[in-house]
Amino acid sequence: MNFADLGLSDELLQAVETAGYSEPTPIQAQAIPPVLMMKDLIGIAQTGTGKTASFVLPMIDILAHGRRRALMPRSLILEPTRELAAQVAENFEKYGKNHDLKMALLIGGVQMGDQLKALSSGVDVLIATPGRLMDLFERGKIMLTGCELLVIDEADRMLDMGFIPDIETICSKLPTTRQTLLFSATMPPVIKKLADRFLTNPKYIEVARPATANTNIVQHKVAVQSRKKREVLRDLLRTDNVSTAIVFANRKTTVRELAKSLKQHGFAAGEIHGDMDQPARLAELQRFKDGAVNILVASDVAARGLDVKGVSHVFNFDTPWHPDDYVHRIGRTGRGGASGRAFTFVTPEDAEAIDNVEKLTGGKIPVYQMADEEAPEAPAREEKPRREKRERSSAREERPAREERPVREERVASEERVASEERAPVREERPAREDRAPRRESRGEEQRRERRSDGNRSRRRDQEPADDGWNGPIPEFLHVSALA
Repeated sequence: MNFADLGLSDELLQAVETAGYSEPTPIQAQAIPPVLMMKDLIGIAQTGTGKTASFVLPMIDILAHGRRRALMPRSLILEPTRELAAQVAENFEKYGKNHDLKMALLIGGVQMGDQLKALSSGVDVLIATPGRLMDLFERGKIMLTGCELLVIDEADRMLDMGFIPDIETICSKLPTTRQTLLFSATMPPVIKKLADRFLTNPKYIEVARPATANTNIVQHKVAVQSRKKREVLRDLLRTDNVSTAIVFANRKTTVRELAKSLKQHGFAAGEIHGDMDQPARLAELQRFKDGAVNILVASDVAARGLDVKGVSHVFNFDTPWHPDDYVHRIGRTGRGGASGRAFTFVTPEDAEAIDNVEKLTGGKIPVYQMADEEAPEAPAREEKPRREKRERSSAREERPAREERPVREERVASEERVASEERAPVREERPAREDRAPRRESRGEEQRRERRSDGNRSRRRDQEPADDGWNGPIPEFLHVSALA
């Protein structure tokens, strides 16, 4: 099948051929005919399958006939991020060059004056983010009553970013007879409820199971400690034949610090995150597309719909918090039938997050073994046999020793008897221990002994009767009185 079989106009087919495409992708082949027939549509397709062209191409032919009116866009495309909106605008410029269609981009981060000027002269296609569109609508600067065609792109991402209430408000302001197209990579219950409320008997197309990763992408997870992430990333960038890579991180501060670190180590790296204003983000993205930098460090603002040809690798420096983001991140490589490689760094703290990713994708992600991790394991495996060998050899050496011990002891005993007989006279000349001179007491010991003897004498004196100077029997004449 080719694009001519889908019912597109000759002017549009010429533009598609000039862009270098000849055969439609599965989502394009199934979506374009019902859209041209003005039917509502739900398209479930994984990222990188060409779903942007599946609604841009038929919209160009549908809007080719009609009249523009000031402040009343004829069609509306809602995108979750500025980057996606800018990319859809590029597609309209590329495929609609042979049609007289006017397009306007309504996004945050840029001056509102030029956008209002474009709206005042009337537009056929308005590509907007929900926040900026609601801002202008509440100010009365735009009317949605003339919108005939609505496209809600990346609906699951809209849900993650909290835009569903805004989308419900926008849909309620549009004509009820409009045509509505909803595209999403997944179909959570909230999105299904939204589709049931605002779509009328839609055509349902699913070219792949929800949240299925592209089969052209070789996926790996790398077990790593948090402090080793940068070192492992640099090693993979140098050794895995990386031509162009996008490195995703969960936090904007991590994006800035990682890009700075890569530049310091000699890599041509750029950065893109939500804290940058729109001109700076577009300029950095253009540098990446032009090849001025071959490594783009990004937050999830670049995870959806970012179409850069030739991205060979995607690195999840942080395991994504939301499993749906994993599919969109790695979808930046392996686009248009090309092959790609995706590495996800998994720390011990990421166990639950990676389990959720594997549950969503329906399979275990193979573990990638780093080259420097294999080296220390080889000695560890050889160490045990060597240790057992040493223990066996020492056991053999100890066994004869135990067997020869009685013989050796008997020989030693006989030798001691002979020696004792030879030394006997020498021992007889020595005085016995009892005959030796008594050990001389130290002065301290003599003083203690004298104190003990003095104490004994004093106790005896206390116990004896008083001394009257006579110690014998008393003579009887002493009892005779001289007065008698």
